This record gives sequence, C-alpha cells and structure tokens, in this order.
Amino acid sequence: MSEDKTKQERHKARQQKVKDKVDAKIASAQEVKGLLLIITGNGKGKSTSGFGTVARALGHGKRCAVAQFIKGTWDNGERNLLEKLGVEFQVMATGFTWETQNKETDTAAAQVVWQECQRMLKDETLDVVLFDELTYMVNYGYIDLDEVIEALTHRPAMQSVIITGRAAHRQLIEIADTVSEVKNIKHAFESGVKALQGVDW
Repeated sequence: MSEDKTKQERHKARQQKVKDKVDAKIASAQEVKGLLLIITGNGKGKSTSGFGTVARALGHGKRCAVAQFIKGTWDNGERNLLEKLGVEFQVMATGFTWETQNKETDTAAAQVVWQECQRMLKDETLDVVLFDELTYMVNYGYIDLDEVIEALTHRPAMQSVIITGRAAHRQLIEIADTVSEVKNIKHAFESGVKALQGVDW
C-alpha cells in the first residue's frame, strides 16, 4: 500500500470518528424550544452577530422584532434594511450615556423601550426578538434585573431572544441557553481610524 493511500485511509478513519460523535450529539438533542442567546464580551461584533441571526430567521420566514438601547438618532443600516422586511424596531434614540450624562432622562427613555420589550415577550407571533445592548441597561440600573428575568422566563415557549452587550449579568448568563463571548484582539478605532459607515455602523 502506498504512503499516500495509507495517509488517506487514516484521515478517513479520523473523520469517521468525528462524524460518529457529531451524529450521536445530534441524535441526543431532542428538546425543541425557543432559545435565549447572549452575545457579550468587549470585542466588536456583538450586535452584528445578533442582526445576523435576525436576518437568518427572516430568511426562514420567521417574524422578528428588535429593541435597541444606547443608540443615537444617526442613520441605522440594519434598520434601513430590516424594517422594509417587516421587522419592528423600538429604539431608545438618546445616544450614548456618556453623551447625555443625565441618568434620569436615560432611565425614562430605557423604560419606554423596555415596556415595548415586555409586550414583545408576550407576543406568540414573534419568533425571534433581539434586545441590542440590553446588558448596559441592567448594569446601570435603568431596567430592573428581576423584571427582565421574569419576562424572559415567562415568554412564549417557541420564542427565541438574543441579548447583546458587554458584561452580561451572571444571572442572565445562568438562564441563557447559549452564551458567546466576543473578545477584543485589535480595533481600528484604537489606532485612530474613524468608524466606517456600512462596516462599523
């Protein structure tokens, strides 16, 4: 037997073992329910990932809604596209909290959007809901953590929720089905490069 053929057969045997393990995991995953996904960490791409999931769901004919916290009044590429496809947007639209520097008005603005989030979490016709940057609202005390957990745990059984933002509270992580951490390795902004429309926002 040639050396190339031996390598090929070893590779095939290794890949078959991998396939067997994956197939076994797929076969054992029998529970069907809506998922709670958290995308956290200090790297760029958390919101982008959340919106990618919304786009995927839309592609499968699912009904989606988005609530955005800590977003300003500037042009929003995701909203420009997704609203045309029937995605509801609720946007806090006060800008970053370090710009407003007013906890009272920020809390009031967050509460207005949170009321809409609570409505979404009771709507059985919504398949996927994205709460973009919600983690900050919880950490700043603008939205009550217990209220968030209560609403999430009593949502429709097949509704999936995506929460993005840095420093997700440990209690949110505990109740989540999937948690991903986006790590910052390098960011153009740190080198003085201006945020680019269509890529950064």
